[in-house]
Amino acid sequence: MRIYIIGNDGITLCGEPPAAVNEGEIVAASNAELHAAVLSGKRLLALWNSLPGVEKRKRVGDRDALIDELWSVIEMWPDPEPELDAKRPSKQDEVIAMLRRPEGVTVAEVASVTGWQRHTVRGVFSGTLKKKLGLTLASAQEERGRVYRIVEAVAWRGLQSTRGLAN
Repeated sequence: MRIYIIGNDGITLCGEPPAAVNEGEIVAASNAELHAAVLSGKRLLALWNSLPGVEKRKRVGDRDALIDELWSVIEMWPDPEPELDAKRPSKQDEVIAMLRRPEGVTVAEVASVTGWQRHTVRGVFSGTLKKKLGLTLASAQEERGRVYRIVEAVAWRGLQSTRGLAN
């Protein structure tokens, strides 16, 4: 959905309706809403003249025709790019995601993705992931080398050892 916020400093294209509108701002999502908006001739002319690439005017002339032209120009603007709220995942997050994959990951694969040295990767496995974050890592020798995986915790219920108990 394309929503235009008409303020004193120009027109802003938004992808979603604003949570709040400042005093003096007008929100329009259609040509009809723009026609219904309370815009003085002076403000309408200022909006038109603030648009890039349009022939500047000194008079409003036919108000409805100017609003239609204004609408057709702003409708040609490209869609706004979505704001990226989420930051890029850290290298540690990438390593954890690689370790959670069913195929696991080798030290060499982690080193190539992160740019770390092999000894740094092993240090992250033992220090950060195991000791600080408490994750359980399992490793197995496979065709491509030693492969590491995160072992998800399994809840054991009702199992008791009978070893060493006298009857």
